[in-house]
Formats: sequence, C-alpha cells, structure tokens
Amino acid sequence: MSRRGWILFVALGIIWGIPYLLIKVAVEELSPAAIVLARTAIGAALLLPLAARKGYLRPLVPYWRPLLAFTLIEVCIPWYLLGYAEQELTSSLTGLLVAAVPLVGAVLVWVMGTEQRPGGRRLAGLLVGFAGVAALVGFDVEASSPAPVLAVAGTAVCYAVGPIILSRWLSHLPGLGVMAASLTVSAVLYLPLGLVQWPGEPLSSEVWLSITGLGVVCTVAAFLVFFALVAEVGPSRSTVITYVNPAVALVLGVLVLDERFTVFTALGFGFILFGSVLATSKDKEPEPVPAIASPAGSTTATAPVPAAQGHGHRDALDVSCDDIARPVAEP
Repeated sequence: MSRRGWILFVALGIIWGIPYLLIKVAVEELSPAAIVLARTAIGAALLLPLAARKGYLRPLVPYWRPLLAFTLIEVCIPWYLLGYAEQELTSSLTGLLVAAVPLVGAVLVWVMGTEQRPGGRRLAGLLVGFAGVAALVGFDVEASSPAPVLAVAGTAVCYAVGPIILSRWLSHLPGLGVMAASLTVSAVLYLPLGLVQWPGEPLSSEVWLSITGLGVVCTVAAFLVFFALVAEVGPSRSTVITYVNPAVALVLGVLVLDERFTVFTALGFGFILFGSVLATSKDKEPEPVPAIASPAGSTTATAPVPAAQGHGHRDALDVSCDDIARPVAEP
C-alpha cells in the first residue's frame, strides 16, 4: 500500500470509530430520530451540491426503487437503531457488536446462493466470530431488556444487506451520487418525527459538537475519504477498515467516557475479529490439473495473466457503487 493509501486508511479507521462516542453523548439530550435528522441533514447539505455539480444525480432517477430500499436499509433504519441501542449500551460495546457485520454478510451471501458452500475454515470462522458475540452479550451487556442488543443485531443485518442492494441494482452508478441522494431522502423522511421530538430547551455545547461531528466528520468527510481510499487501493483492501474502527470505538469509549473494559471485552472482540477474517477469506482452491503435452511437444497451458492491483490514482468522486458494494460497517 502506498503512503497515501496508509494515510487514508488510518484516517478512515479513526473517523468511523468516532460515531459511537458522539452518538452516546448526543442521546443524553436528543432522541434517536432527532440525531438521525441532524446527521443526515448536515450530510445532505454538504454532499448534494457536490453531487449535483458533478452530474451524479440525474442517472439515479430510473433506479429510484432500489435507491429507496438502499436508503432505508443502509441509513434510515440502522442509524436509528444505533441511537436507540446506545440509550442503554456503552459506545464501546455497541461498536464491538457492530464488528460482526462481516460475519452476517458472509452468512447472507451463502444463504442467497451468490457464493459456493463455505469450506471448513470459513465455517470455523463463523463459529469463532459468533462465539465472540456471545461472550460480549453474555458477560458485558448490562441492559434492562434484550431490546438494545437486538437493535445492534438489526444494525449489523442492515449493514450487511445494504451492500448487496448496491451490488445487484446500483453497481453502475456513481457512489457519491447514491450517498448524497440517500442522505437527502433520509433527512426528508425523518423531518416530521425529528422536529416533533426535538427538545424545547437549548442543547448543550457538547451535544451540538456531537451532532455536528456526526454530520461533517463521520458522514461527509468519512465518505469522501472512503471513496479516495477505494480509488487508491481498490475495494478489497478497503474492506479491512471493518476490523479497525471497532477497536477505535473501544479505545475512545474507555478513555473518554470511562466505560468498563473487562477480560470478556478483549476476548469477545478478539474472537469476532479472528472469526471475521476466517469467515470472509477464500477457501483453498484445488490444485490445477497439469497440462498434457501435445504430440508436437508443446503444451496447452498458457501463462497466467497477473491480476490488476488496486485502481491506481482514480478520481475519488468517480468511484462507482460496484467498488463500494461490500459489507463495510460505516456507522
């Protein structure tokens, strides 16, 4: 990976580890719906003009149905569920549980038949990963009901399904246009409920900073950096960010909010991380059959063509949804 790629990778790992902390601060004074409204409105106000100026909005019109489905599943539902969950769960625990997105994504693609049946290594990865989730839920969750945990589980499912919609119906469209349109539609949908639930008393400076950070840094800047990262190193390497941002969420929750860190926290995250790597890796392919020599002494085998590495220095704003249609947990 180039120096620029590493800088983008580290920046995105930090940026996408911050939302859990900011949401935890914001839910002290705002409802989950109000938080989603503020975040999406800020994101739409900044990204929509940029996408319009690039001409990325008009191509979306014929695909409004899958775009709406993507908006609901990737933005509207999971962002609300995260706020709901963090009304009781710690920010660090929420981030660690969302780290199970690659596991959920692996199960979904296998169930839908888009990939062949997993081998022993990938099945072992699933078992290890979900054992990590069980360790976190069984020993670290201190909630009055299972609802917050189910909300995080719903978030993980949404983050796994969203990329599938991108891949099947929106892959040829510009990624920036899709995200700008999704944020705009989300803001419009949440406008009535968010305004009704907006508190009558003034918000504290901490909450204002939190929702501003969610909109500007964790949404607008995050997607722009992600597009640049995909353009620099390619989509496959970019998905490794999924394993970094939960660790950042854990560190921030413990250091900034003084959240509890136990041995089960460490074990659970370790199992999830290791299981995700195994479950999303490629099974060992069978050995190729040796080429049979022809009567003239030549062989039928041809030299393999090297695979292209990355995407070179593409324009980050020109990244298509085909490049980003992978289970990446962007909170």
